[in-house]
Amino acid sequence: MKAKKIYQQLYFQVIIAIVAGILLGKFYPELGEKMKPLGDGFIKLVKMIIAPVIFITLTLGIAHMTDLKKVGRIAIKAMIYFITFSTLALIIGLVVGNILQPGHGLNIDPSTLSGDVSQYQQKAHESTLTGFIMNIIPETLFSPLVGENILQVLLVAILMGTALVLTKEKSQKVTDFLQDLSTPVFKIVHMLMKLAPIGAFGAMAFTIGKYGLHSVLNLIYLVGTFYITSALFVVLVLGAVAWYNGFNIFKLMYYLKEELLLVLGTSSSESALPGIMEKLEKAGC
Repeated sequence: MKAKKIYQQLYFQVIIAIVAGILLGKFYPELGEKMKPLGDGFIKLVKMIIAPVIFITLTLGIAHMTDLKKVGRIAIKAMIYFITFSTLALIIGLVVGNILQPGHGLNIDPSTLSGDVSQYQQKAHESTLTGFIMNIIPETLFSPLVGENILQVLLVAILMGTALVLTKEKSQKVTDFLQDLSTPVFKIVHMLMKLAPIGAFGAMAFTIGKYGLHSVLNLIYLVGTFYITSALFVVLVLGAVAWYNGFNIFKLMYYLKEELLLVLGTSSSESALPGIMEKLEKAGC
């Protein structure tokens, strides 16, 4: 297969779009602000396809397993992994934040800041483990596919995949249908990803146009602290996990470069999720 030229690579197009968005927002801020629908529209298009991608991928992944005990072991390992490394991420964040103290010396009275955070504080206090678990349970079997709650999609996919394994002899046609359905669904993902440069351009132009390049530069220490924290977690923690499992974290990051740049340009991790899932499946996950 003939290699694509540099200007045909998605990551290169996204980089150019980000730079163009910054320049437009800097020199024509009013016009830059008007580019907001481009970024918002792209993110909405990607959100539209996330639920079907997760449902089909996870359902088929479980359906192709013949041993349900293996599914259970993987689920337990995933939960332990999530809790352990989320805790490590919090610890690294606390350590770096206390050492670098990005807000030190500003002497800002929180009450003078714009925006009311009391509603979020109230929601946080009202959150309970029972409420969290109940929120995972959907109203109907298929309602998660038209909603935005990813945990509900995961639950339904796990149940459906398990049911397909238990009724394999009679439900093979359902598995085949989902397998066939995955082809056009991922084709839609490919089609939407071609719009990624437009989305990144619109999001960056709006951000710089509305808040100004100077305001972004004033936050560079805070942003720098965030990236230092992220780099430490990725290189040290995830790097160790990757090494233990026999692959290189830097090669993985290079493999996912388009999706990582997309997150940078749109400030939305959801925009990269479908592409990442497909690439990881191709890599053997």
